[in-house]
Amino acid sequence: MSAKAISEQTGKELLYKYICTTSAIQNRFKYARVTPDTDWCHLLQDHPWLISQQLVVKPDQLIKRRGKLGLVGVNLNLDGVKSWLKTRLGKEITGIVRAIRDYQGPLKEHEVTIFVRRGGPNYQEGLRVMGEVGKTTGIPIHVFGTETHMTAIVGMALGYRPIPNQPPTAAHTANFLLNASGSSSTPAPSRTASFSESKADDVAPAKKAKPAATQGKATTLFSRHTKAIVWGMQTRAVQGMLDFDYICSRDEPSVAAMVYPFTGDHKQKFYWGHKEILIPVFKNMADAMKKHPEVDVLINFASLRSAYDSTIETMNYAQIRTIAIIAEGIPEALTRKLIKKADQKGVTIIGPATVGGIKPGCFKIGNTGGMLDNILASKLYRPGSVAYVSRSGGMSNELNNIISRTTDGVYEGVAIGGDRYPGSTFMDHVLRYQDTPGVKMIVVLGEIGGTEEYKICQSVKEGRITKPVVCWCIGTCATMFSSEVQFGHAGACANQTSETAVAKNQALKEAGVFVPWSFDELGEIIQNVYEDLVAKGVIVPAQEVPPPTVPMDYSWARELGLIRKPASFMTSICDERGQELIYAGMPITEVFKEEMGIGGVLGLLWFQRRLPKYSCQFIEMCLMVTADHGPAVSGAHNTIICARAGKDLVSSLTSGLLTIGDRFGGALDAAAKMFSKAFDSGIIPMEFVNKMKKEGRLIMGIGHRVKSINNPDMRVQILKDYVKQHFPATPLLDYALEVEKITTSKKPNLILNVDGFIGAAFVDMLRNCGSFTREEADEYIDIGALNGIFVLGRSMGFIGHYLDQKRLKQGLYRHPWDDISYVLPEHMTM
Repeated sequence: MSAKAISEQTGKELLYKYICTTSAIQNRFKYARVTPDTDWCHLLQDHPWLISQQLVVKPDQLIKRRGKLGLVGVNLNLDGVKSWLKTRLGKEITGIVRAIRDYQGPLKEHEVTIFVRRGGPNYQEGLRVMGEVGKTTGIPIHVFGTETHMTAIVGMALGYRPIPNQPPTAAHTANFLLNASGSSSTPAPSRTASFSESKADDVAPAKKAKPAATQGKATTLFSRHTKAIVWGMQTRAVQGMLDFDYICSRDEPSVAAMVYPFTGDHKQKFYWGHKEILIPVFKNMADAMKKHPEVDVLINFASLRSAYDSTIETMNYAQIRTIAIIAEGIPEALTRKLIKKADQKGVTIIGPATVGGIKPGCFKIGNTGGMLDNILASKLYRPGSVAYVSRSGGMSNELNNIISRTTDGVYEGVAIGGDRYPGSTFMDHVLRYQDTPGVKMIVVLGEIGGTEEYKICQSVKEGRITKPVVCWCIGTCATMFSSEVQFGHAGACANQTSETAVAKNQALKEAGVFVPWSFDELGEIIQNVYEDLVAKGVIVPAQEVPPPTVPMDYSWARELGLIRKPASFMTSICDERGQELIYAGMPITEVFKEEMGIGGVLGLLWFQRRLPKYSCQFIEMCLMVTADHGPAVSGAHNTIICARAGKDLVSSLTSGLLTIGDRFGGALDAAAKMFSKAFDSGIIPMEFVNKMKKEGRLIMGIGHRVKSINNPDMRVQILKDYVKQHFPATPLLDYALEVEKITTSKKPNLILNVDGFIGAAFVDMLRNCGSFTREEADEYIDIGALNGIFVLGRSMGFIGHYLDQKRLKQGLYRHPWDDISYVLPEHMTM
């Protein structure tokens, strides 16, 4: 039995399934897999437990010293996981740069030279960064992009290949998305016909092809009119397909609908060039098929647990002719059942465990071909003359790059998937290419394991395949190991000599297939065969036509530093984007560690300051004394009436809060401003009282309906004792108390009430605590910070009244008529 490398998640599933027998233990293991493309909204729909559980996040592979390398996050909430992933997913260049800088001494000491070959999204920015770190550290770093064969740097490093002098690369990938012609006009649409034109009258095949056997499956899988249904809420993949459709000058999007069983029927918004369009999302496949009879392709993004059932269901609809199954890990027994039914139905399956396939100028499956800059760089927006088939989805992208640089481009490319039993084989697609007039040469990228390549040898010998075939089987290094080697794909393991890459490459070469000496020479062989076909007139390259320009997504352009835009909101008090919540620069863990309390948090969020301990305590005391003042006051009264009318908590609370103003509660701000203005202007308390009386204005913060100098308000007394004991200075409060002496001499209830006391004391706190300048303290008074104290405190009381009425099950309130004075016009005349 051969050993197979598996992921940690797969290993745990096997352990819990076959070793742990109790359901309690089995249900303990929960996991969710994320990638840089993960849609978090839909992930939470599939795994709602992520919101409530403490989580562990780590790579799904066995890496030594993961903890020391910072590759494990433990006991995190969902926001912590997002932050942890944000700093690691897709950031491998940053880690390499840090390592080079940290260890530049030993690297220089041992005269290390670094070779970098990079492709993929934003690869040029990564190369620029690597080049810069080489210049700043003095370490020789040679950087190469997609213009260089991916394995060429190995030969350069070993001294077998010269190191070319590369021209400086652009700073980012955005130049692919710009009209490089210099013209402001919109480029002409891409060609709809093949990029190569054959001269049927001048060229005869070397051999006469034998007639093809009758098959139920279609020779042409995709056209410019192909319509597909996407199973799964893969919005990023769908948007990539629509962008591809647009630059290929398709008349309509290739995605007709999406199916997602976990939501109701709705519309999903996407971009079609510059415009926004809506694509329907159905809850079940039956409705999607009924509404879209023109669809003949299904792209199945279902997980390994549901891919089998959803594919079987789809094959019951005769309109479906091609199905791409993206998921890997589907049990082999189920895959073989799928293949059997597909053969019976005449359906072509691409996958499982595949990225899909692409037909330039016509159609692409999901994420095939990568991002839009790679599509344009590899000229996949128009058809060429070369068709390829490979197992690996990642290597198919490399083939797109190689073929676009050495020939007139790709006609069609399919990655059949790396599982042991792919839904369609090399031969299925090679024979399709043989029977397709637009295909002039075929490229096959095989690998160790299986015997499918021998069927190609046989077909070439028998004359069934007459077009030039270039083939290479990856995995020749396996023969250098003394034990059996399992490569990345499930099927990439040789169980006998004939399944080794070396044996298959030799057999292919003997059959007349063009086989390079190594993968490094694959591009050269492809170019030689192509140029030979051009010389013979089999391929007539056409003039290159630029694709339509496509607007760059805002998020991508911002990441590349190409645009800037004023933010819709600005905030300086809180930041939730990092590993933990931050209040005015202080992590939430520090807030609790320092035991700052509600007063301290309010100081951070309202005043962006860490206030002194006595200030925090004073704020909390203000909230306590303003929390409630009985059910008779207008705010509590409104809250009670709304609660008894059956309204919810928020509505009842809002009803009470809306009564707060100058006549109820709002006197804090007004009193603070009035006393401050009088004190700052230098007038004595008696002049201030006389001035207000002369102007006919009330002194805000003075007077009480019940309390008086003989019946003092204990709330004020509690606050006064604390302020006098702890505040460094209280000049404004002293001024207000002098005013109180004058007003109470006229009338006993004209006391400094709780609103006036808090207003004056709060100004003293802001001005004298040492945390604010005079201008900052006055600004907080002007913008209404003190009213916030009353609103926050009284909200606690209002909520209490709401809960009290609900608990007492009080019915609808109706005011008694005998408490209303009815003063009507006819009474007035009596």
